[in-house]
Amino acid sequence: MTTRLKEKFSNEISAQLMEKFSYRSPMQIPKIEKIVINMGVGEAVSNPKVLDHAVEDLTLISGQKPVVTRAKKSIAGFKLREKMPIGCKVTLRGERMYHFLDKLVNVALPRVRDFRGVSPRSFDGRGNYSLGLKEQLVFPEVDYDKIDKVRGMDVIIVTTATNDEEARELLTLFGMPFRRS
Repeated sequence: MTTRLKEKFSNEISAQLMEKFSYRSPMQIPKIEKIVINMGVGEAVSNPKVLDHAVEDLTLISGQKPVVTRAKKSIAGFKLREKMPIGCKVTLRGERMYHFLDKLVNVALPRVRDFRGVSPRSFDGRGNYSLGLKEQLVFPEVDYDKIDKVRGMDVIIVTTATNDEEARELLTLFGMPFRRS
């Protein structure tokens, strides 16, 4: 079973991108390579049990078990030791990636309080887009009564686009609601 966005990409979006940027080969058309969701849990330094709740939430949101990230070096000011668990992340590819993107664009982002669109300036210069969410409650899978604390997360969309203009057009065609600048 293919996802709705994957079919939309192969049937409509690729043709529109081919026409707009006048690519010679279909292999030049930018695609979404992967989506990385990262949740930093600073309180895990003093209370390691907090990380279990973050892993649980991220598993519900992404449909895939996250990897626990660890500190690369010790920082005395934060009472942080090297290799201490301080967050979790998950990398989505293929069907799960398209399913998550569909859910992000059509369900989660419209549920954000005072939402006026995502920033069009959050591209990195190489066609990748970063987006921060302040709370995990915008996803319908997360039950408000079962969360212990409101946590934010970073969503990084990695594309094969060579520049930001191509990536912005790709994400716009996928339905990403960019703010009017």
